[in-house]
Amino acid sequence: MSRRPTGSAPRVGLDDRLARVALSRLAEPGDLRMNTLVTDLGPVAVHEHLTSQHDLHGLLDDVGQRLEALDPERELVQAEERGIRFVVPGDPEWPAGLDDLRSADPLHDRGGVPIGLWVRGPLRLDELAGGVAVVGSRSSTTYGESVARDIAARVSLTGLTAVSGAAFGIDQAAHRGALASGAPTAAVLACGADRSYPAAHSTLLDHIATVGAVVSETAPGLPPTRIRFLSRNRLIAALTCGTVVVEAAARSGALNTANWAGRLHRVVMGVPGPVTSAPSQGVHQLLRSGAAALVTGGADVLELVGASGEHLVEEPRGPVRSRDRLSRRDQQVLDGVPVARAAPVDSVARAAGLGLLEVQSALSRLHRAGLVEHGEEGWRLAALAHD
Repeated sequence: MSRRPTGSAPRVGLDDRLARVALSRLAEPGDLRMNTLVTDLGPVAVHEHLTSQHDLHGLLDDVGQRLEALDPERELVQAEERGIRFVVPGDPEWPAGLDDLRSADPLHDRGGVPIGLWVRGPLRLDELAGGVAVVGSRSSTTYGESVARDIAARVSLTGLTAVSGAAFGIDQAAHRGALASGAPTAAVLACGADRSYPAAHSTLLDHIATVGAVVSETAPGLPPTRIRFLSRNRLIAALTCGTVVVEAAARSGALNTANWAGRLHRVVMGVPGPVTSAPSQGVHQLLRSGAAALVTGGADVLELVGASGEHLVEEPRGPVRSRDRLSRRDQQVLDGVPVARAAPVDSVARAAGLGLLEVQSALSRLHRAGLVEHGEEGWRLAALAHD
């Protein structure tokens, strides 16, 4: 897939960008109050109000003590030195799908359009628009990991980007499946884009950053927290056109991502597991309630997220047998022919429940087709008829 240069001229003023850097340090990711104010009033106005000691819906009590210590220009320079860029609304690569968060109902008091995203890696965020999120349990099974790898690889081979959260289990399998197909992948983190969480995935995340993108709403240097994971999930759903849940227990962060995808009117898909499998209970509930469409592999996913008429999946059918091509009458006669011991034509006619002349004519056709054999004792099935 061709990539546009990441150094495109920004369309956002420096004051706007610096204000967003400062505000991203002041508020938790997904803070509904802050995100709504920034969207409605603009980042510069919100920042000026706060620095002028004007309280905005209680925000000053939360962040006033930290305002004076911030140096957003230095933040940008340090981020750039670590290969991290700060992408904000109005930038050429800003994903339009994130703007849908403005009208989506909040969940767990999280929501709104992010103030900005910290990105490490060459993959542009606007190239994730047609991508697919593959998420699931950290306590995954071998079955679930295999399915996640296959789905991510199949999706990636068509030019779509597989997106996940870089956690153990299904997330890791999805990233590795995409990378194994030779395609980039995007990891959305609940910590700073310069950190590796879990630490065991530092090599994986560094590799993703060389070919794809490591993305976070959380400012660089900050660790993950539970609320940051919940905020992160809405980004995974909003950045993509569909979310696949491969394995998820009854209480799972992957179900939170699926919930966000539904609120954003994205395609929600679930992979069924064994009915006795605890790691699939959450997925089965999604399927049973109609909140997710059932998929069994990458082909099903592509059919659901693709444009009308694209990636159509053929209905599975068993192998075509020679007798499948026969007329109904000839099949009826064939059913009356014995398997082992030959029988005369009148015996075949009685077994088939048809007239003698019609059976004689049908046996001649079946003989030419190689389905019956004729000997001194009469008619019996040929080997071809057993297929």
